[in-house]
Amino acid sequence: MKVLHLISGGDTGGAKTHVINLLKELQKHIDIELICFLEGDFSKEARKQGINIKVYEQKSRLDFSAVKKLINTINSEKFDIIHSHGARANFISLLIKLFLRKTVITTIHSDYRLDDFIGSHLKNVIFRNINAFSLRFMDYYIGVSDNFKEMLISRGFSQNKVFSVYNGIDFNKEINYVSRDEFFKNHGIKNTGNEIWIGIMGRLDPVKGQNIFLEGASKAYKKNKNLRFLLAGDGEERENLKKYARELGIEKATYFLGFINNPFDFFNAIDINTITSYSESFPYVILEGAKLKKPTISSDVGGIKDIIFHGKTGYLFKKGDSQELSNLMLKLASEKGDWSRLGNNLYEYVKNNFSTEIMAKRHIEIYKSIISSKF
Repeated sequence: MKVLHLISGGDTGGAKTHVINLLKELQKHIDIELICFLEGDFSKEARKQGINIKVYEQKSRLDFSAVKKLINTINSEKFDIIHSHGARANFISLLIKLFLRKTVITTIHSDYRLDDFIGSHLKNVIFRNINAFSLRFMDYYIGVSDNFKEMLISRGFSQNKVFSVYNGIDFNKEINYVSRDEFFKNHGIKNTGNEIWIGIMGRLDPVKGQNIFLEGASKAYKKNKNLRFLLAGDGEERENLKKYARELGIEKATYFLGFINNPFDFFNAIDINTITSYSESFPYVILEGAKLKKPTISSDVGGIKDIIFHGKTGYLFKKGDSQELSNLMLKLASEKGDWSRLGNNLYEYVKNNFSTEIMAKRHIEIYKSIISSKF
């Protein structure tokens, strides 16, 4: 079995983590290759992890020389399956299908109707529509949760062509992170030891609901002045969110950290992990927080209910409900003895159900079923 994976190479966050984790495990079992269309942090990390990667750099999205080179590679190396990730790779896969009779499978990492692209609103609309159009011509689909699988089926994709494979995290890989004291020192934050640090990690984008995080934080802070709030990540909403924190009167208790290169530095520093998204697939920030046994509060969206069981492995609240979020922040802050119970339960559940080994095994099963169906 020989599988070629395609991704733009400019990806960050969950898609980047997913593909690198997946391919690192897959290459132990099958012949895989990864091709990116941008040189950058993604390709450097892939090489660092020992993944078989090539970069066919595109000077722009309309630079089709990379596509020609890719077609020549596919012809010469005789791949069984092309597996694409993300909007650019999906469009390039569509072009490939115009010239080659190859089976293409794509992973849906996020709701493609809500994806944001760098640039103007017009570019967002154009690229979203191009991606939605490209998706209709793929042969098979993988949603990263059962919820996303159902979403695709509800939008008219054939039930027989859609699979689900949850994200996985490597429990055999040792994690490194700076001490809590060093983390706070590096960011110029005073930590007396009396504070309770509530954190959220993700790009600063409306779909991630950081406005709800701040609203919940402001309500909770009025009742517990020991609470502190950390936002890790960058994005176009940064200045708007900082302004909102000032309007809510919590600017002195709230810290915008920017992009954090090693997420485990952040998760080691916080006491409580939160997700406030309006839409999610199956976010890695839960899995990464789980490795450090962090109690978690999350909006009940996407596949999150398949990992956060209310009161057992964390707490769920209705998306957009800042009052319920505030209540849960205060509840956890006042029940420090419960942090280890929730954190340990989450750790064990993730380890037993969402490892990279399980994720890779499921992909191989899907690949085999696709190849066998062709004969």
